[in-house]
Amino acid sequence: MFVLKILHFIIAIGVIVGILLQSGKSAGLSGAIDGGATTFFGKSGKKMEDKISKATTVAAILFMINSLILAIF
Repeated sequence: MFVLKILHFIIAIGVIVGILLQSGKSAGLSGAIDGGATTFFGKSGKKMEDKISKATTVAAILFMINSLILAIF
């Protein structure tokens, strides 16, 4: 049970970071780190945005599943 709570906390931080890194109508935080991040994730900024979006989606799904498991136990 304690492990699930720690996992829940880590996933929650991942969701928060993923949401903050996504660009909205303006450049957002991902525009501020675009120079260093594009060399790590690839040349195209669009590819980086897609990877961040997919990682945020996966983290959100894991967060929901973990929430349900914690609610049952």
